[in-house]
Amino acid sequence: MPFTAVGDVIECKIVKVKSNCAYGIIERIITPSPNRIEPTCNVFKKCGGCSYCHIDYKGELQIKQQNIVDSFKRIGNIDAEFLPIIGAKDIEKYRNKAQYPIAQLGDKIVCGYFAKRSHRIVENISCNLSPDIFEEILKFTLNYCQINNIKGYNEQTGKGLLRHIYIRQGYHSKQIMVCLVVTSINRMKKTKDFENFVNLLVEKFKDIKSVILNENSQNTNVILGDRISVVYGKSYITDIMCGVKFQIDSRAFYQVNTQMAEILYEQAMQFADLNGDEILLDLYCGCGTIGLSMANRVKKLIGVEIVPQSIESAKENAKIAGINNAEFICSDAGQAVKKLASENLKPDVVIVDPPRKGCDQTTVESIVKMLPQRIVMISCNHTTAARDCKLFDELGYKTQKIVGVDLFPRTSHVECVVSMRKYF
Repeated sequence: MPFTAVGDVIECKIVKVKSNCAYGIIERIITPSPNRIEPTCNVFKKCGGCSYCHIDYKGELQIKQQNIVDSFKRIGNIDAEFLPIIGAKDIEKYRNKAQYPIAQLGDKIVCGYFAKRSHRIVENISCNLSPDIFEEILKFTLNYCQINNIKGYNEQTGKGLLRHIYIRQGYHSKQIMVCLVVTSINRMKKTKDFENFVNLLVEKFKDIKSVILNENSQNTNVILGDRISVVYGKSYITDIMCGVKFQIDSRAFYQVNTQMAEILYEQAMQFADLNGDEILLDLYCGCGTIGLSMANRVKKLIGVEIVPQSIESAKENAKIAGINNAEFICSDAGQAVKKLASENLKPDVVIVDPPRKGCDQTTVESIVKMLPQRIVMISCNHTTAARDCKLFDELGYKTQKIVGVDLFPRTSHVECVVSMRKYF
Protein backbone atom coordinates (compact mmCIF):
# COMPACT_ATOMS: atom_id res chain seq x y z
CA MET A 1 0.00 0.00 0.00
CA PRO A 2 1.40 3.46 -0.88
CA PHE A 3 3.10 5.38 1.92
CA THR A 4 3.14 2.41 4.31
CA ALA A 5 6.23 0.81 5.80
CA VAL A 6 6.89 -2.79 6.81
CA GLY A 7 5.90 -3.02 10.48
CA ASP A 8 3.27 -0.26 10.41
CA VAL A 9 0.02 -0.93 12.22
CA ILE A 10 -2.58 1.10 10.35
CA GLU A 11 -6.25 1.75 9.90
CA CYS A 12 -7.08 1.79 6.20
CA LYS A 13 -10.03 2.31 3.89
CA ILE A 14 -10.54 -0.37 1.22
CA VAL A 15 -11.25 1.37 -2.09
CA LYS A 16 -11.11 -1.54 -4.53
CA VAL A 17 -11.52 -5.30 -4.16
CA LYS A 18 -10.34 -7.88 -6.70
CA SER A 19 -10.40 -11.67 -6.66
CA ASN A 20 -6.88 -11.99 -5.28
CA CYS A 21 -6.17 -8.66 -3.58
CA ALA A 22 -7.62 -5.43 -2.28
CA TYR A 23 -6.49 -1.81 -2.59
CA GLY A 24 -6.62 0.63 0.28
CA ILE A 25 -5.54 4.05 1.48
CA ILE A 26 -4.20 4.94 4.92
CA GLU A 27 -6.78 6.44 7.28
CA ARG A 28 -4.59 6.45 10.38
CA ILE A 29 -1.19 5.13 11.48
CA ILE A 30 -1.78 3.40 14.81
CA THR A 31 1.79 2.23 15.45
CA PRO A 32 4.59 3.39 13.11
CA SER A 33 7.20 1.02 11.71
CA PRO A 34 10.71 1.20 13.21
CA ASN A 35 11.85 2.11 9.67
CA ARG A 36 9.43 5.03 9.30
CA ILE A 37 10.94 8.53 9.08
CA GLU A 38 9.61 12.00 8.38
CA PRO A 39 9.93 12.87 4.64
CA THR A 40 12.11 15.88 3.88
CA CYS A 41 10.38 16.58 0.55
CA ASN A 42 7.33 18.87 0.55
CA VAL A 43 5.73 17.22 -2.51
CA PHE A 44 6.59 13.59 -1.73
CA LYS A 45 2.98 12.35 -1.69
CA LYS A 46 2.06 14.32 -4.82
CA CYS A 47 5.09 13.78 -7.07
CA GLY A 48 5.45 10.50 -8.95
CA GLY A 49 9.23 10.28 -8.56
CA CYS A 50 10.09 8.96 -5.10
CA SER A 51 8.44 6.06 -3.26
CA TYR A 52 10.49 5.63 -0.09
CA CYS A 53 11.07 9.08 1.39
CA HIS A 54 9.09 7.96 4.46
CA ILE A 55 11.37 4.95 5.11
CA ASP A 56 14.98 4.95 6.32
CA TYR A 57 17.55 3.76 3.80
CA LYS A 58 18.21 0.48 5.56
CA GLY A 59 14.53 -0.38 5.27
CA GLU A 60 14.46 0.71 1.62
CA LEU A 61 17.34 -1.64 0.76
CA GLN A 62 15.60 -4.51 2.51
CA ILE A 63 12.49 -3.92 0.39
CA LYS A 64 14.49 -3.76 -2.84
CA GLN A 65 16.46 -6.90 -2.00
CA GLN A 66 13.25 -8.78 -1.27
CA ASN A 67 11.62 -7.51 -4.48
CA ILE A 68 14.54 -8.86 -6.54
CA VAL A 69 14.46 -12.24 -4.78
CA ASP A 70 10.67 -12.51 -5.13
CA SER A 71 10.75 -11.72 -8.87
CA PHE A 72 13.42 -14.28 -9.73
CA LYS A 73 11.86 -17.00 -7.61
CA ARG A 74 8.22 -16.33 -8.49
CA ILE A 75 8.46 -15.31 -12.16
CA GLY A 76 11.63 -17.09 -13.22
CA ASN A 77 11.61 -20.05 -10.84
CA ILE A 78 15.33 -19.31 -10.54
CA ASP A 79 17.44 -21.13 -7.97
CA ALA A 80 20.56 -18.97 -7.72
CA GLU A 81 22.85 -17.30 -5.20
CA PHE A 82 21.44 -13.90 -4.20
CA LEU A 83 24.27 -11.63 -3.08
CA PRO A 84 23.51 -8.77 -0.64
CA ILE A 85 22.27 -5.63 -2.37
CA ILE A 86 24.89 -2.90 -2.83
CA GLY A 87 23.54 0.34 -1.39
CA ALA A 88 24.25 3.81 -2.75
CA LYS A 89 27.02 5.97 -1.38
CA ASP A 90 24.79 9.06 -1.62
CA ILE A 91 21.02 8.92 -1.37
CA GLU A 92 20.50 12.59 -2.30
CA LYS A 93 21.85 14.89 -5.05
CA TYR A 94 23.06 11.88 -7.04
CA ARG A 95 21.36 12.44 -10.41
CA ASN A 96 23.45 13.68 -13.34
CA LYS A 97 20.35 14.27 -15.50
CA ALA A 98 16.85 15.64 -15.01
CA GLN A 99 14.02 16.32 -17.46
CA TYR A 100 11.42 18.81 -16.27
CA PRO A 101 8.01 19.01 -18.01
CA ILE A 102 6.67 22.52 -18.53
CA ALA A 103 3.08 23.77 -18.34
CA GLN A 104 1.17 27.03 -18.44
CA LEU A 105 -1.04 27.85 -15.45
CA GLY A 106 -2.90 31.00 -16.39
CA ASP A 107 -0.28 33.69 -16.85
CA LYS A 108 2.42 31.68 -15.10
CA ILE A 109 4.85 29.21 -16.69
CA VAL A 110 5.63 26.35 -14.32
CA CYS A 111 7.70 23.20 -14.23
CA GLY A 112 8.11 20.23 -11.96
CA TYR A 113 7.38 16.52 -12.18
CA PHE A 114 4.43 14.44 -13.29
CA ALA A 115 2.16 13.09 -10.59
CA LYS A 116 2.04 9.30 -10.43
CA ARG A 117 0.14 7.67 -13.31
CA SER A 118 -0.73 11.06 -14.85
CA HIS A 119 0.57 13.94 -16.93
CA ARG A 120 -0.49 16.48 -14.33
CA ILE A 121 2.52 18.54 -13.34
CA VAL A 122 3.32 18.88 -9.66
CA GLU A 123 5.05 22.24 -9.48
CA ASN A 124 8.50 21.84 -7.92
CA ILE A 125 11.98 22.88 -8.99
CA SER A 126 13.76 21.87 -5.78
CA CYS A 127 14.36 18.11 -5.86
CA ASN A 128 16.43 16.30 -3.24
CA LEU A 129 17.78 13.91 -5.88
CA SER A 130 19.24 16.54 -8.25
CA PRO A 131 22.23 18.86 -7.84
CA ASP A 132 21.42 22.32 -6.44
CA ILE A 133 22.73 23.96 -9.60
CA PHE A 134 19.85 22.41 -11.57
CA GLU A 135 17.40 24.43 -9.48
CA GLU A 136 19.38 27.62 -10.10
CA ILE A 137 19.39 27.04 -13.87
CA LEU A 138 15.64 26.34 -13.80
CA LYS A 139 14.91 29.56 -11.94
CA PHE A 140 17.00 31.59 -14.37
CA THR A 141 15.38 30.00 -17.44
CA LEU A 142 11.81 30.21 -16.17
CA ASN A 143 12.32 33.84 -15.25
CA TYR A 144 13.43 34.59 -18.82
CA CYS A 145 10.37 32.78 -20.19
CA GLN A 146 8.01 34.59 -17.83
CA ILE A 147 9.38 38.03 -18.65
CA ASN A 148 9.28 37.37 -22.39
CA ASN A 149 5.84 35.73 -22.42
CA ILE A 150 7.10 32.33 -23.61
CA LYS A 151 4.23 29.95 -22.97
CA GLY A 152 4.50 26.45 -21.55
CA TYR A 153 3.19 23.56 -23.62
CA ASN A 154 -0.40 22.35 -23.32
CA GLU A 155 -0.75 18.65 -24.16
CA GLN A 156 -4.49 18.92 -24.81
CA THR A 157 -4.38 21.84 -27.23
CA GLY A 158 -0.85 21.42 -28.60
CA LYS A 159 -0.25 25.14 -27.98
CA GLY A 160 2.70 26.68 -26.22
CA LEU A 161 6.39 26.84 -27.09
CA LEU A 162 8.42 25.28 -24.25
CA ARG A 163 7.79 21.57 -23.50
CA HIS A 164 10.71 20.46 -21.32
CA ILE A 165 13.89 21.76 -19.73
CA TYR A 166 16.49 19.00 -19.79
CA ILE A 167 19.73 19.39 -17.82
CA ARG A 168 22.70 17.03 -17.79
CA GLN A 169 25.94 17.28 -15.78
CA GLY A 170 29.12 15.24 -15.86
CA TYR A 171 29.70 13.82 -12.37
CA HIS A 172 33.49 14.01 -12.62
CA SER A 173 33.92 16.80 -15.21
CA LYS A 174 31.12 19.03 -13.81
CA GLN A 175 30.35 20.06 -17.40
CA ILE A 176 26.68 20.98 -17.90
CA MET A 177 24.35 20.67 -20.88
CA VAL A 178 21.09 22.63 -21.00
CA CYS A 179 18.55 21.46 -23.57
CA LEU A 180 15.28 23.31 -24.16
CA VAL A 181 12.66 21.12 -25.83
CA VAL A 182 10.41 23.40 -27.88
CA THR A 183 7.64 23.05 -30.43
CA SER A 184 9.58 25.24 -32.89
CA ILE A 185 13.30 26.00 -32.93
CA ASN A 186 12.78 28.96 -35.27
CA ARG A 187 10.14 30.51 -33.03
CA MET A 188 12.33 30.09 -29.95
CA LYS A 189 15.32 31.71 -31.63
CA LYS A 190 13.14 34.67 -32.63
CA THR A 191 11.82 35.31 -29.14
CA LYS A 192 12.83 38.59 -27.57
CA ASP A 193 16.36 38.68 -26.11
CA PHE A 194 16.97 34.96 -26.77
CA GLU A 195 20.58 35.51 -27.78
CA ASN A 196 21.12 37.70 -24.73
CA PHE A 197 19.50 35.05 -22.52
CA VAL A 198 21.95 32.39 -23.75
CA ASN A 199 24.90 34.74 -23.22
CA LEU A 200 23.77 35.58 -19.68
CA LEU A 201 23.06 31.90 -18.92
CA VAL A 202 26.57 30.72 -19.79
CA GLU A 203 28.12 33.74 -18.13
CA LYS A 204 26.28 33.07 -14.86
CA PHE A 205 26.86 29.30 -14.88
CA LYS A 206 30.47 28.79 -15.93
CA ASP A 207 30.19 24.99 -16.12
CA ILE A 208 27.65 25.12 -18.94
CA LYS A 209 29.47 23.86 -22.04
CA SER A 210 26.47 23.09 -24.26
CA VAL A 211 23.12 24.80 -24.87
CA ILE A 212 20.79 23.03 -27.27
CA LEU A 213 17.35 23.55 -28.72
CA ASN A 214 15.48 20.34 -29.49
CA GLU A 215 12.36 20.52 -31.64
CA ASN A 216 9.41 18.28 -30.83
CA SER A 217 6.16 19.40 -32.45
CA GLN A 218 4.48 15.99 -32.32
CA ASN A 219 1.55 14.99 -30.14
CA THR A 220 3.54 12.38 -28.24
CA ASN A 221 4.77 11.35 -24.80
CA VAL A 222 8.32 11.08 -26.16
CA ILE A 223 10.37 13.94 -24.74
CA LEU A 224 12.99 14.57 -27.45
CA GLY A 225 12.42 15.17 -31.14
CA ASP A 226 14.80 14.44 -34.01
CA ARG A 227 15.88 17.99 -34.87
CA ILE A 228 18.41 19.87 -32.74
CA SER A 229 20.18 23.19 -32.97
CA VAL A 230 23.32 23.88 -30.95
CA VAL A 231 23.15 27.52 -29.80
CA TYR A 232 26.23 27.45 -27.57
CA GLY A 233 29.26 25.17 -27.32
CA LYS A 234 29.04 21.66 -28.71
CA SER A 235 26.32 19.02 -29.08
CA TYR A 236 27.77 17.03 -26.17
CA ILE A 237 29.51 17.25 -22.83
CA THR A 238 32.29 14.97 -21.62
CA ASP A 239 32.70 12.93 -18.46
CA ILE A 240 34.74 10.06 -17.07
CA MET A 241 33.24 6.59 -16.45
CA CYS A 242 35.39 3.74 -15.11
CA GLY A 243 38.50 5.66 -16.10
CA VAL A 244 37.37 6.17 -19.72
CA LYS A 245 36.52 9.61 -21.14
CA PHE A 246 33.10 9.78 -22.81
CA GLN A 247 31.30 12.27 -25.02
CA ILE A 248 27.64 12.37 -23.98
CA ASP A 249 25.15 13.51 -26.60
CA SER A 250 21.75 14.85 -25.53
CA ARG A 251 20.08 11.68 -26.84
CA ALA A 252 22.66 9.15 -25.67
CA PHE A 253 21.85 6.76 -22.84
CA TYR A 254 24.08 7.37 -19.84
CA GLN A 255 23.33 6.08 -16.34
CA VAL A 256 21.93 8.88 -14.14
CA ASN A 257 23.98 7.89 -11.09
CA THR A 258 27.62 7.89 -12.20
CA GLN A 259 29.06 6.95 -8.81
CA MET A 260 26.93 3.81 -8.54
CA ALA A 261 27.08 3.02 -12.28
CA GLU A 262 30.83 2.55 -11.90
CA ILE A 263 30.14 0.01 -9.14
CA LEU A 264 27.45 -1.62 -11.30
CA TYR A 265 29.84 -2.03 -14.23
CA GLU A 266 32.60 -3.30 -11.95
CA GLN A 267 30.19 -5.98 -10.72
CA ALA A 268 29.31 -6.87 -14.32
CA MET A 269 33.01 -7.16 -15.14
CA GLN A 270 33.54 -9.53 -12.22
CA PHE A 271 30.68 -11.72 -13.44
CA ALA A 272 32.10 -11.61 -17.00
CA ASP A 273 35.32 -13.17 -15.64
CA LEU A 274 37.50 -11.81 -18.45
CA ASN A 275 41.08 -12.99 -19.05
CA GLY A 276 42.07 -10.95 -22.12
CA ASP A 277 41.44 -13.48 -24.87
CA GLU A 278 37.66 -13.15 -25.23
CA ILE A 279 35.38 -11.73 -27.87
CA LEU A 280 32.89 -9.58 -25.93
CA LEU A 281 29.47 -8.75 -27.42
CA ASP A 282 27.83 -5.73 -25.74
CA LEU A 283 24.11 -5.46 -26.58
CA TYR A 284 22.09 -2.26 -26.04
CA CYS A 285 25.47 -0.57 -25.64
CA GLY A 286 24.33 3.08 -25.68
CA CYS A 287 27.36 5.33 -26.07
CA GLY A 288 29.63 2.40 -25.20
CA THR A 289 30.09 2.89 -21.47
CA ILE A 290 29.95 -0.77 -20.43
CA GLY A 291 31.91 -2.33 -23.27
CA LEU A 292 34.59 0.35 -23.45
CA SER A 293 35.18 0.06 -19.70
CA MET A 294 36.11 -3.60 -20.35
CA ALA A 295 37.82 -3.22 -23.74
CA ASN A 296 41.33 -3.43 -22.31
CA ARG A 297 40.48 -6.86 -20.84
CA VAL A 298 39.26 -8.54 -24.05
CA LYS A 299 40.62 -9.39 -27.48
CA LYS A 300 37.71 -7.79 -29.36
CA LEU A 301 34.64 -5.74 -28.41
CA ILE A 302 31.47 -5.57 -30.54
CA GLY A 303 28.77 -3.12 -29.42
CA VAL A 304 25.20 -2.96 -30.74
CA GLU A 305 22.74 -0.09 -30.28
CA ILE A 306 19.70 1.07 -32.27
CA VAL A 307 20.13 4.84 -31.67
CA PRO A 308 22.39 6.29 -34.41
CA GLN A 309 23.62 9.19 -32.26
CA SER A 310 24.66 6.77 -29.51
CA ILE A 311 26.64 4.64 -31.96
CA GLU A 312 28.42 7.71 -33.31
CA SER A 313 29.24 8.70 -29.72
CA ALA A 314 30.50 5.18 -28.98
CA LYS A 315 32.83 5.26 -31.99
CA GLU A 316 34.13 8.68 -31.00
CA ASN A 317 34.55 7.60 -27.39
CA ALA A 318 36.64 4.61 -28.49
CA LYS A 319 38.78 6.93 -30.61
CA ILE A 320 39.28 9.39 -27.75
CA ALA A 321 40.29 6.57 -25.39
CA GLY A 322 42.70 5.09 -27.94
CA ILE A 323 40.76 1.83 -28.01
CA ASN A 324 41.41 0.00 -31.28
CA ASN A 325 39.77 -3.37 -30.66
CA ALA A 326 36.16 -2.10 -30.67
CA GLU A 327 33.51 -2.28 -33.41
CA PHE A 328 30.06 -0.69 -33.10
CA ILE A 329 26.94 -1.64 -35.07
CA CYS A 330 23.79 0.49 -35.39
CA SER A 331 20.92 -1.99 -35.35
CA ASP A 332 18.06 -3.45 -33.36
CA ALA A 333 19.64 -5.88 -30.90
CA GLY A 334 17.57 -8.87 -31.99
CA GLN A 335 18.25 -8.35 -35.69
CA ALA A 336 21.95 -7.70 -35.12
CA VAL A 337 22.41 -10.83 -33.02
CA LYS A 338 20.50 -12.90 -35.56
CA LYS A 339 22.76 -11.61 -38.34
CA LEU A 340 25.96 -12.09 -36.33
CA ALA A 341 24.89 -15.62 -35.45
CA SER A 342 24.30 -16.39 -39.15
CA GLU A 343 27.84 -15.13 -39.82
CA ASN A 344 29.06 -17.71 -37.30
CA LEU A 345 30.29 -15.15 -34.75
CA LYS A 346 31.28 -16.96 -31.54
CA PRO A 347 31.52 -14.44 -28.69
CA ASP A 348 32.91 -15.83 -25.45
CA VAL A 349 30.94 -13.40 -23.31
CA VAL A 350 27.70 -11.53 -24.02
CA ILE A 351 26.60 -8.56 -21.94
CA VAL A 352 22.99 -7.41 -22.29
CA ASP A 353 21.66 -4.18 -20.78
CA PRO A 354 18.13 -4.02 -22.21
CA PRO A 355 15.44 -1.36 -21.67
CA ARG A 356 12.74 -1.92 -19.03
CA LYS A 357 10.75 -4.20 -21.33
CA GLY A 358 13.67 -6.64 -21.38
CA CYS A 359 14.91 -8.81 -24.25
CA ASP A 360 12.57 -10.21 -26.89
CA GLN A 361 12.54 -13.92 -27.61
CA THR A 362 14.40 -13.51 -30.92
CA THR A 363 17.31 -11.83 -29.14
CA VAL A 364 17.51 -14.51 -26.45
CA GLU A 365 17.34 -17.39 -28.94
CA SER A 366 19.93 -15.78 -31.23
CA ILE A 367 22.33 -15.21 -28.32
CA VAL A 368 22.03 -18.88 -27.37
CA LYS A 369 22.80 -19.96 -30.96
CA MET A 370 26.18 -18.22 -30.64
CA LEU A 371 27.05 -20.55 -27.74
CA PRO A 372 28.84 -18.00 -25.52
CA GLN A 373 30.42 -19.40 -22.39
CA ARG A 374 29.03 -16.66 -20.17
CA ILE A 375 26.14 -14.19 -20.29
CA VAL A 376 25.91 -11.16 -18.02
CA MET A 377 22.62 -9.28 -17.81
CA ILE A 378 22.30 -5.78 -16.37
CA SER A 379 18.67 -4.87 -15.83
CA CYS A 380 16.70 -1.94 -14.46
CA ASN A 381 13.59 -4.15 -14.23
CA HIS A 382 13.96 -7.32 -12.16
CA THR A 383 10.57 -8.66 -13.30
CA THR A 384 11.48 -8.76 -17.00
CA ALA A 385 15.01 -9.91 -16.10
CA ALA A 386 13.52 -12.87 -14.24
CA ARG A 387 11.34 -13.71 -17.23
CA ASP A 388 14.30 -13.53 -19.63
CA CYS A 389 16.54 -15.60 -17.34
CA LYS A 390 13.88 -18.29 -17.22
CA LEU A 391 14.01 -18.50 -21.03
CA PHE A 392 17.82 -18.56 -21.01
CA ASP A 393 17.64 -21.39 -18.47
CA GLU A 394 15.29 -23.39 -20.69
CA LEU A 395 17.78 -22.93 -23.56
CA GLY A 396 20.82 -24.11 -21.61
CA TYR A 397 22.11 -21.18 -19.53
CA LYS A 398 21.86 -21.46 -15.76
CA THR A 399 21.60 -18.36 -13.60
CA GLN A 400 24.36 -18.54 -11.01
CA LYS A 401 24.49 -15.24 -9.14
CA ILE A 402 22.25 -12.18 -8.81
CA VAL A 403 23.12 -8.93 -7.09
CA GLY A 404 21.13 -5.72 -6.74
CA VAL A 405 22.87 -2.37 -7.11
CA ASP A 406 20.89 0.68 -5.99
CA LEU A 407 21.35 3.45 -8.53
CA PHE A 408 18.04 5.11 -7.67
CA PRO A 409 17.72 5.74 -3.90
CA ARG A 410 14.31 6.90 -2.61
CA THR A 411 12.59 5.59 -5.76
CA SER A 412 11.11 2.15 -6.42
CA HIS A 413 13.69 1.38 -9.11
CA VAL A 414 16.78 -0.77 -8.64
CA GLU A 415 19.35 -2.30 -10.99
CA CYS A 416 20.45 -5.91 -10.81
CA VAL A 417 23.32 -7.86 -12.37
CA VAL A 418 22.89 -11.50 -13.31
CA SER A 419 25.58 -14.08 -14.06
CA MET A 420 24.67 -16.98 -16.38
CA ARG A 421 26.79 -19.86 -17.66
CA LYS A 422 26.30 -22.50 -20.30
CA TYR A 423 25.56 -25.89 -18.68
CA PHE A 424 25.09 -28.17 -21.69
